[in-house]
Amino acid sequence: MFNLIRRDLILQKKLLLIYLLMVVFFIMMDKHPAFTFLIASILIPFNTYTYDERAETNILLNSLPYTRKEIIASRYLGAIAYMGVGMAVASVALFVFNKPFTLTDMAIGGGLFLVFASFTFPMFYIFKPGYISTVVLISFLVLSAVGPSVFMFFAERLTIITHFIASLSMPVLYMGATAVIIVVYAVSWSVTTVIYQRKVF
Repeated sequence: MFNLIRRDLILQKKLLLIYLLMVVFFIMMDKHPAFTFLIASILIPFNTYTYDERAETNILLNSLPYTRKEIIASRYLGAIAYMGVGMAVASVALFVFNKPFTLTDMAIGGGLFLVFASFTFPMFYIFKPGYISTVVLISFLVLSAVGPSVFMFFAERLTIITHFIASLSMPVLYMGATAVIIVVYAVSWSVTTVIYQRKVF
C-alpha cells in the first residue's frame, strides 16, 4: 500500500515546483495563513484524482495485487501524508517570507482540507469520470469565496449556538472539532470503500 501512496508523488514530481510557486503566490498575495495551508494541502491529493480520472487508472490499479480496500486506504492515508508535507512546505515558505502564522492557522487549514476531502473524495467514485474534477474545482473556489460570508451570516443569527461555542474553553473546542473531523473523515473513508468495492470497471 505504501507503493500506491509513493506512486502519487512519482506521477507528480514534475509538478512539485509549480505547486511550490502556487504556495508562494498565495503568500505574496497576503492571503490568510490558514488559506495558504489549505491550498498547500489540497494540491497533490486532488491532482492525483484528476490524473486518475483522465487516465482511467482504476482499471490498472485493479489489475495489481492490491485489494480495493487497500487502494482506497492509500487514497485517504496518502491525503493525510501529503497534507503534512504540504503544511511543512508552506510553513517554511511563510517563514522565509517573514509572514507570521500560528499552530491554529495550521489546524484550521488542515481541518478544512480534511472536511472538504471527506465530501469530495466519494464523488470521484459515484459520478462518471470526465467532469468531476471541474465540479470539485468550481465548488472549492465558490466555497472559498462565499464560505466566510455564509459562516458569518449563520453565526449572527444562530446566537444560541454561537454563544455556546464561545463559552467553551480552547482545549475543549479544539478537541471537539478534532473529534468531529476524524469522525467525518472516517465515515467518508468507509462510504468510499463500499462504493469502490461495488463499482465495475
